[in-house]
Amino acid sequence: MTDGETGRMFRLAYVPGVTPAKWVNIWAERMPGVPLTLVSVPAAEVVGVLRSGDADAGFARLPVDRDGLSVIPLYVETTVVIAPKDHAIAAADEVTIADLVDDEVFHPLDDTIEWTVRPGQPAFIRPATTADAVELVATGAGILIVPLSLARLHHRRDLTYRPVTDAPQSQVALTWPTDATTDLVEDFIGIVRGRTANSSRGRTPASPAEKPAQRQARKPARNGSARRAAPPTSRKQRGPRPR
Repeated sequence: MTDGETGRMFRLAYVPGVTPAKWVNIWAERMPGVPLTLVSVPAAEVVGVLRSGDADAGFARLPVDRDGLSVIPLYVETTVVIAPKDHAIAAADEVTIADLVDDEVFHPLDDTIEWTVRPGQPAFIRPATTADAVELVATGAGILIVPLSLARLHHRRDLTYRPVTDAPQSQVALTWPTDATTDLVEDFIGIVRGRTANSSRGRTPASPAEKPAQRQARKPARNGSARRAAPPTSRKQRGPRPR
């Protein structure tokens, strides 16, 4: 951290289902002089938040509009179907899209899965949010397909979920405005990528430490060792002896 970074703040946006706690904890240990503020935003709004400068970096769900953004894909989530506990899927360990062909499937406006063809039958309404869709599933009006982290986030005792083995998956990525790649952003990228605290993040260190072998090679010879190490001079190379 440079002197200019002291007292600054790092703002990190994240979408529902992403849990940034482990990275935030590492940041607090390594960057005690720079508070990190979490900004919770809907999945559809994270790009706008970054472009407006309301956050320095953010965790988003791909795909996003990458114009002017740098993106580092991180991990892919299992896709699951949420249904009432008395639904037929409760008897299976996992299901396929074909198993859901007769079910009404809610498609919330904040859906984070990219579908070529949506499974099942269209539900009677498109809920505004995933949370609203979960409430409707609890009434028995239909089912919902979401990334695993969202099923856990909206868990209810009267609902269950199962993996959908052939459904598209949601990928989480770290993203930030390319033109605003500050040292603090680089620091956070290093944390997410698992770099050590001593990593230079690709910068050229001001005074790189030498290895012990290098230091030893630089030490001057002592106690006449230089004379002993010098190769002997043959008589043919010497001038004529004075008489």
